[in-house]
Amino acid sequence: MITKTRIWLSSPHMGNLEQEYVREAFETNWIAPLGPHVKGFEEDITEYLGESSYVAALSSGTAALHLGLQLLGLGKGDLVLCQSFTFSASANPITYLGAEPVFIDSEADTWNICPDLLEESITDLLRLGRKPKAIVAVHLYGMPYNVEAVHKVAEKYNIPVLEDSAEALGSHVNFQKCGTFGDIAILSFNGNKIITTSGGGALVSKNKNWKEEAVFLATQARDQAPHYQHSRIGYNYRLSNVLAGIGRGQMRVLDDRVAARRNNYAFYRDQLGEIDGIEFLQEPQGFFSNRWLSCILTPSFDIREHIRCELEKEDIESRPLWKPMHLQPVFEKARSYTNGTSEALFNRGLCLPSGSNLEKEDLWKTVEHIKKALV
Repeated sequence: MITKTRIWLSSPHMGNLEQEYVREAFETNWIAPLGPHVKGFEEDITEYLGESSYVAALSSGTAALHLGLQLLGLGKGDLVLCQSFTFSASANPITYLGAEPVFIDSEADTWNICPDLLEESITDLLRLGRKPKAIVAVHLYGMPYNVEAVHKVAEKYNIPVLEDSAEALGSHVNFQKCGTFGDIAILSFNGNKIITTSGGGALVSKNKNWKEEAVFLATQARDQAPHYQHSRIGYNYRLSNVLAGIGRGQMRVLDDRVAARRNNYAFYRDQLGEIDGIEFLQEPQGFFSNRWLSCILTPSFDIREHIRCELEKEDIESRPLWKPMHLQPVFEKARSYTNGTSEALFNRGLCLPSGSNLEKEDLWKTVEHIKKALV
């Protein structure tokens, strides 16, 4: 239950626009799984992203990752190079298909997949006679990965990139939107994301056939026939018309939501940036982060935990940075190429309340208690 007093890490931010579309769905009786809002939501996202994108609205970002990997031809025993410093949903769908994740550590400049380690892993695996089938690169916390360097490596070895933009809608590099760089990209509209449909996601590609194939697979792979006929295995992964209506309302305020989150980050940086030992991730030249979550690095694990626990005592939610996948028990046997960056970030890093609906007094209260914890 969401209380009025707790300061949440990233709660949903609803307005009145969403209700207009949901009301329309009810008034026209489009409560079935599909309907005009689904197509409209896809068109809204396409218009926002540009770059001749084709969009399939799905039930989650995880579903989009699963279908995206399947569209790239992943199968049993294939290797997928996956950013280690990320949420587990970036890696889990690899295993759904019987493929094997190979985890790649981060670079310090973006906290995302390290291009040098990426190439090292490819050359090493090629020597073993095992060419990776795909690369999963993530724009973590809204900060774009090093697009130019990562895609240069991918093109050199002819390996497709699945761009995980679950946290990065509204971010861009040299004014090209995140979600348009990969062979396939995914978006998430989970309740804590920059915009939400409660649950939901999308698959994005410049390949129209891939979009159509994703929709086919997401609707139980039903063949064209007057009866229910299936020649392939499909999934129940399509977004509902009602939730798509929420998404359409959210798209109309996306830029406002990005601006609010960036303002949160600027406030934290201004108030905490001069404190010895507190560090912030800066935007490299040409990068624009939506600042989905505002994160700090503390001097040590103990100090990070002290801050987190003191905030929790005041009913303020914060959270350690993602625990790298190569350190997760479920992936302890997976190959990994590491440099210590993501482990250090996990040990020292903390996500602060970042919702676009935070009040100024919430931000002041958070900063006040961080400063008290550091005394």
